[in-house]
Amino acid sequence: MEFLPAEIEQYATDHSKPECSVLAELHRETWAKVLRPRMLSGHLQGKVLESFSHMMRPNRVLEIGTYTGYSAICMAYGLAEGGKLITIDINDEISHIAEKYIEQAGLKSKIEFIIGDAIQIIPGLKETWDLVFIDADKENYSNYYDLVFDSVRPGGFIVADNVLWSGKVIEPYELLDEETKSLFDFNNKILKDERVDNVLMPVRDGLMLIRKR
Repeated sequence: MEFLPAEIEQYATDHSKPECSVLAELHRETWAKVLRPRMLSGHLQGKVLESFSHMMRPNRVLEIGTYTGYSAICMAYGLAEGGKLITIDINDEISHIAEKYIEQAGLKSKIEFIIGDAIQIIPGLKETWDLVFIDADKENYSNYYDLVFDSVRPGGFIVADNVLWSGKVIEPYELLDEETKSLFDFNNKILKDERVDNVLMPVRDGLMLIRKR
């Protein structure tokens, strides 16, 4: 998942504003108690998402894939006055962690946490999105993109995580597992979509930034 030399990544982390105490505690608890803690956005990527949100000052943000809430908190810090972030996750077993830290961060009134299948939930959300963050099951990335696209305002952004998938996306297609094929296909789909501009950033495991024209 690391594409920079460890020393360079550490230097970048050391020279980025430290995560707040709530995020630092959330990071520690996730690594101590939760299966597959590498799914956590973490300090450097969290700061990228937080900075992006501050630049946009979004009014409505949708996150698909909450995990323990780190990225939701980061993006919610940049919400416009009166803004709202809706985050969806199908796993209710660790939802208590996200809920605890959302409250500790003072963001309970700004973040709505929905447990369930995003494929079923998204069509019922009657919102216009300024920013959508996709970080859920990889096989459904293209489906999530299609579901949200018409509800993203012109000039709004969709950001997809894990699009480099530990570098596996550059291997021969016929050798790829189903998750990697889904991400490979998603990346090509975005590149060919004339309705958007995009850049694939090699931050952590790859962030695809997509701007709706």
